[in-house]
Amino acid sequence: MTPLLNSHSIAILILITVALVLFAQERIRLETSSLLILIMLVLGFQLYPYTTASGETFSPIEFFMGFGHEALLTICALMMLGRGIEISGALKPLTTLMAKNWSRYPTLSLAMTLMIGALLSGFLNNTPIVVMLLPVLIGVALSNDKPPSKILMPVGLATLIGGTATTIGTSTNLLIVSVAHDLGVHQFTMFDFALPVLVVGGVGLLYLIFIAPKLLPERDVPLQHKESRIFKASMMITEDTQLIDKTLAEVLRSTDYKMQVSRIVRGDNQLIKLPTIRLKAGDGLIISGTAEQLLEYSQQFKADLYSLNDNVHPISKDNPFDDDDQILAEILVTEGSLLANKTLNETRFSSIHELVVLALHRLNKPQQINGSINEVALHRGDILLVQGRKDNLQKLKENTRLLVLDNTIHVPASNKAPMAIFIMIAVIALAALQLLPISISALSGVGAMLVTRCLNWREISNALNPSIIMIIVVSLALGKAMQITAADQFLGHQFIEIMQGSSPIVILGALIFLMSVLTNVVSNTAAAVIGTPVAINIAQELGAPAEAFILAVLFGVNMSYATPIGYQTNLLIFSAGGYKFSDFLKVGIPLTLIMGVGFTLFLASYYQL
Repeated sequence: MTPLLNSHSIAILILITVALVLFAQERIRLETSSLLILIMLVLGFQLYPYTTASGETFSPIEFFMGFGHEALLTICALMMLGRGIEISGALKPLTTLMAKNWSRYPTLSLAMTLMIGALLSGFLNNTPIVVMLLPVLIGVALSNDKPPSKILMPVGLATLIGGTATTIGTSTNLLIVSVAHDLGVHQFTMFDFALPVLVVGGVGLLYLIFIAPKLLPERDVPLQHKESRIFKASMMITEDTQLIDKTLAEVLRSTDYKMQVSRIVRGDNQLIKLPTIRLKAGDGLIISGTAEQLLEYSQQFKADLYSLNDNVHPISKDNPFDDDDQILAEILVTEGSLLANKTLNETRFSSIHELVVLALHRLNKPQQINGSINEVALHRGDILLVQGRKDNLQKLKENTRLLVLDNTIHVPASNKAPMAIFIMIAVIALAALQLLPISISALSGVGAMLVTRCLNWREISNALNPSIIMIIVVSLALGKAMQITAADQFLGHQFIEIMQGSSPIVILGALIFLMSVLTNVVSNTAAAVIGTPVAINIAQELGAPAEAFILAVLFGVNMSYATPIGYQTNLLIFSAGGYKFSDFLKVGIPLTLIMGVGFTLFLASYYQL
C-alpha cells in the first residue's frame, strides 16, 4: 500500500528539492543557503503545526537539536585534530619520502603515493592530506619534465576511496552511521565496512595507477608564465623628457593611473610622494609594472629606464630588466584560509606579505591583474600568481593556511609533530578498540593537543568550518522532518515502484548509482542524511537487511569522482592541475562504474540478497 502524502510531507519534499538546488550552485554561500532552509523549515512547522501519529503536536524546536548532535560534535573535534596534524607539519616527512624516488621509479612511486594517501584518508580528513601533497607532487612533476595533470587527479581520487573505509574517514560516513543508529537500525563500528572498500577500492586504485594517467591529457600549471613578472625600474628625467615641470598627478593621469610610482628620488633625497610635487631634470621615478608596461611608459615620456642597481646602462635588449632575486609562486586558496571569501584589500595581503599579485586563476580562466582585482572576493580553489622574495614566501607558507604551490620553499616539521601524531593514533586506537566512543575519544584528543600546545584556540577557530556545520545541522533537520511526516516512506515506496519487478541486487545497485549522481552535483552530506532513512524503508519493504542499503548510501555518496564540484579536494586539484571539467568526466565516470558495480556485487554476496 502506497503511503499517503499529507500537506506537511509534500511541503518537506518541495523544501528538499529547493535545498538541493541551492546546495548545487555557488552564487549563494553554502552556510547562507543552509540557514535559509532551516529558517523556512522551523517557521513552517511553527505557523502550521503538525500533529504526529500519536496525536501530539510536533515542536519545531527539535530541529535545532542538530547543533548538539553527537555526530556534529565528533566531526568538529576531528576537524580540530586534523588541523593539529596539518600545522605541526607531521605529514611533511612522509610526503617528502613519497617523492624521493619518483624520477627512478615513476609508476611504483605513483602506486605508493596512492596507497599511502588512501590509507591516511581512512583516519584523517583528506583535505589536509591533499594540501600537503599538492606542492610536493607539482614540484616532482616539474623537476622530472612531467605534467602535474598526470599525477594530481589520481592521487586526489585515491584519497576519496580511502576515506570511505572507516566511520571517521569522512564527516559523511560519521553522519550516516549516526543517523542509522538514531533510527534504531545498526551501530557500525570503525572498521565494519573496511573489507568491501579494501577489495573494491583495490581494483579502483589499480585503475588509477595504470589507466587513469593514460586518459588524462597534458595540462600546463595554470599561471606560471614568465611574461607576467613585475619589475621595478628607475625612470630618469632629463631635459629631453616630457615630464619637466609636470606635477605627479598630471603624469599619473596621462597613464590613466596605471603607472605605479613607489617613490621619487632627487639627488640623495627621497621626496614625499605628493600629487602636487613638480618634477625636475635629474629626478628619478621608481616605477613598477610588467616589462611591456615599463617600456611603454619609457616611450610615452621619452625617458630612459635603468635597473635599480645599475644607473649607468639603460635597459635594452642587451641589458634586460633585473628581477632582483624575485621568484614566482602560485598560492591556492583553501577552505578556512585567510583569503577565503575575502578580497585582497580586506586582508591587506600585498602590503603585509610584501608580495605582488600578478594574476587570478578561476575555473580555468586566468584573470590578469587590473585595477579591480584587489576587490574580487576569492573562493576556495582560486589560484593567485604572486611575485616576491623567497624569504617572504617562506614566511607566508609557515604562518598561514594559504597553500603555496612551490616545493622549493621548504617548511620543516615542527617539534610538535611527534606529539600530534601520537595523540591522533591514541584517538583512533581508543575508538577502534571500543574503549571509548569516537566522540569522547576525539574531544579528549583536542584537549590533549591544547595542553601540549599542538593547537591553540585561534587554530581551533580556524579549523571549524561554518559551511560544514550548517549543512550538517540543516541536513539532520530535513531528515527528521522526512521521518516524522513519513515522506521517507513515500520516497522509499516510490523507488520500489519504479524498480518494480527488479531483484534486490538491481535495486541495491540502482540506489548506489543514484547516490553517486547526487553527490557529484549537490552536497554529499545532504544526499547522505536524506538518503539514509529512504534506504532503510526500501530494505524494510523488500524484507532485506537494512545494513546493506545503508552501506549502499554510504558508498554511493562517497563516489564524488566525476565532477570538480563533487568534493572540496576535487576543486583544489582542478585548479592546481589546470584541468578541464571534461577531464574529471573522462576519468571519474569509469571509476564510478568500477566502484559502483564492485560494491553492488560485494554487498549482494555478503548480505545474501
